[in-house]
Amino acid sequence: QVQLVESGGRLVQAGDSLRLSCAASVRASSGYNMGWFRQAPGKDRESVAAISGSGSSTYYANSVKGRFTISRDNAKNMVYLQMNSLKPEDTAVYYCAAVGGRRTFYRRDEYQYWGQGTQVTVSS
Repeated sequence: QVQLVESGGRLVQAGDSLRLSCAASVRASSGYNMGWFRQAPGKDRESVAAISGSGSSTYYANSVKGRFTISRDNAKNMVYLQMNSLKPEDTAVYYCAAVGGRRTFYRRDEYQYWGQGTQVTVSS
């Protein structure tokens, strides 16, 4: 069983930066693809970014490409999402997710483990 705990969400202004963290309780975390998802009110949960187990390969949604950076520290079992140039449309609950495997991208329904989410609110 893998437990994921997100942190770092808060209220910020448009243009600000924010870093989300996800702590994973798992052995051999390099065997898991890690993803960040977000869900805005009234919308489906969408993929934001993902990173392969080794950290060598990443995926970004078009809406965040060039602004967000996903990274991981397998020695600390941590995954991060650095968010720059935040926009009001980035407002959502952000979730960390994990799935065992070597691919860089997995569909939302393929992720096996989910955190409880952290709220990010971007004011204009």
